[in-house]
Amino acid sequence: MILSASRRCDLPCHYGEWLLRRLSAGYVIVRNPYNRKTRLIELTPDAVDCIVFWTKDPLNLLPRLDELDRRGYKYYFQFTLTPYGRDIERNLRPKDEIIDTFIELSRMLGRERVVWRYDPIIVDGARSVDWHKEKFADMCGRLAPYCERVVISYIDLYRGMKRTGITEVSEPDKAALTPYLACVAHDMGLDIVACCESGLSEYGVGQSSCIDGRLIERIVGRSLGLSPDKNQRPGCGCVASVDIGSYDCCPNGCVYCYANRSAELAARNYAAHDVNGETLN
Repeated sequence: MILSASRRCDLPCHYGEWLLRRLSAGYVIVRNPYNRKTRLIELTPDAVDCIVFWTKDPLNLLPRLDELDRRGYKYYFQFTLTPYGRDIERNLRPKDEIIDTFIELSRMLGRERVVWRYDPIIVDGARSVDWHKEKFADMCGRLAPYCERVVISYIDLYRGMKRTGITEVSEPDKAALTPYLACVAHDMGLDIVACCESGLSEYGVGQSSCIDGRLIERIVGRSLGLSPDKNQRPGCGCVASVDIGSYDCCPNGCVYCYANRSAELAARNYAAHDVNGETLN
């Protein structure tokens, strides 16, 4: 089994202690977000082939990674790191500090186990195509020695996002920006891939597999016979996994978040979290 931790909330940043206690207990109970039915998921090292962490800031988990290693868990990180400020990602630390954490994590694990995500790409009056070109080139220069791949995607307008004022990126803006991102990434020795984006291959951008079967088998050192994940959106290259997170509980405060109905609800659920609970919330 591949464990996703988690597409629905930033577990490494905010719920690391809970996760470690669940791993110690050997199981977790996950609620279906649509019908609230529960399912018990075994979390022993024998049951979990690999953990895929999704995070914008894993600083709180770094001192505990040796516990995962001692228990025999295999894992890697999908690490979202953008140049946005607190008008977009409201509750994150300064990005220079998070870049330092990215580098530290890579030095601990190896560059193949830290995947940089430059997404979602938002183009507006404050963040033009030229702004992204400058920021991406700077970040590439700093992060390329510490990862093998960069994942990009353009903003998708999920339900409720229109009230944020964020709009879709136009095709001319994509055509102006994507070749530059690909050129910079390639020059820096990075594989550049796109998450659920069509029409970018002509610019030298491949298809992303965020829960990547080939990378997982490389990390664990054996073939696992993994199957495609049929429950994801069209264009997703991920293999099947079990996500143990919950919606409406991530306090990062990103205005583009698809996993929180409101910042207020997420804050309430975070405050009510039981670190010893069998479920996240």
